[in-house]
Amino acid sequence: MNKLRMLGCVLLALGWQVGAGGTEVLVAKVDGGIDPITAKFMIAAIDRAEQQKAECVVFELDTPGGLDDSMRAIIKHIMSAKLPVVVFVAPPGSRAASAGAFITMAAHVAVMSPGTAIGAAHPVSIGQSLTDTNMAAKVSNDAAAYIRSIAEKRGRNIDWANSAVKESVSLSETEALARKVIDLVAPSTEALMILLDGRAVKLNETTVTLKTKGAALTRVEMNWHDELLHVIANPNLAYILMMLGLMGLYFELATPGAILPGVVGAISLILAFFAFQTLSVNYAGILLIVLAVVLFIVDIKAATHGVLTVGGLAAMIIGSLMLFNHNPDPAMRVSLQVIIPVVLITGAFFTLGVWLSLKAMVRRPVSGAEGLVGQEGDARTAITRDGGTAFVAGAHWNAVADTEIPSGRRVKVVAIKQMTLKVEAM
Repeated sequence: MNKLRMLGCVLLALGWQVGAGGTEVLVAKVDGGIDPITAKFMIAAIDRAEQQKAECVVFELDTPGGLDDSMRAIIKHIMSAKLPVVVFVAPPGSRAASAGAFITMAAHVAVMSPGTAIGAAHPVSIGQSLTDTNMAAKVSNDAAAYIRSIAEKRGRNIDWANSAVKESVSLSETEALARKVIDLVAPSTEALMILLDGRAVKLNETTVTLKTKGAALTRVEMNWHDELLHVIANPNLAYILMMLGLMGLYFELATPGAILPGVVGAISLILAFFAFQTLSVNYAGILLIVLAVVLFIVDIKAATHGVLTVGGLAAMIIGSLMLFNHNPDPAMRVSLQVIIPVVLITGAFFTLGVWLSLKAMVRRPVSGAEGLVGQEGDARTAITRDGGTAFVAGAHWNAVADTEIPSGRRVKVVAIKQMTLKVEAM
């Protein structure tokens, strides 16, 4: 690592400063999961580099993996690119896992910085559950064949590419270089420009020699719109947005006119469903989560003593685990570290609601006509079947009794009909 850094410093000290020449290199940072937004961004960067006749385009990559469709769209565009595409796993501490390993190996020049890793190319399936053994084998074999064809075309280690899928193995940058999985190790993008200079790169029909010495580095960034959508497409955030949306709509229905919970809930649900479309969600998981919320609400309204709340918690846990189970790639599933707190908080909220509902049911009314039953007072006149007067709860009431009660006797209200109390002597 120190040697590489010293190499970069020495070369720069010799006067090979970046930006002094007439050529241009586009540099785009790709961070996070590989999804349709990422694919759109990378494809647009390649197209822009071709239009501007740049020397090459460099993708600084750090990804835990992503979606199969998006990965294949990116690789297809790299394979047909009219200029060299360089994938640089950087900065230090980054990784090119799963879909990222495929993309790195598909690059015309694959580079890693010190302290990075590549591999664990788990097969990714869209719309199919990998719980079935035969289906899992088919998906794994397809992914292995795909990465072998990429490695063969780029002249890279085919055996390791196959084991990256079959055995989920990973390599450090030094191991990857030694096993011919990548082409170079560079401490920085600036040092990479020096290492690339004079390198012959074979495109589909031609071979070009890179002239990156002194090239101007032009940074390409996602616009704010795509950046926002890319963040929302995170499975954990999508899950939280859905839960916020359901809770917001519940509060709005429970307290009509509150407005804010309804607005926040509606926006959260819309954003969540956008992310679900991007992430290929399992709709059975969504239905189970919605069912859980319905059970919570019914338990509060019907007061079934918590039975439905327990069922709701079970449905929510199962639904959360199923939400993205089409994807074996951990990067594209909801983390248990997110599921557990969300389920516990939601369950605690509705459990509290059930408890308050039960408490309200068993509590004696303290206002209105029903609140008088059980109250004590005094007979102000003699009270018979035909009537009389009692002083109860700070007011005089007409009262009747099955057995005559003399004036001044303490009485207790046992029933009320219309505005007349039925009392008994104490």
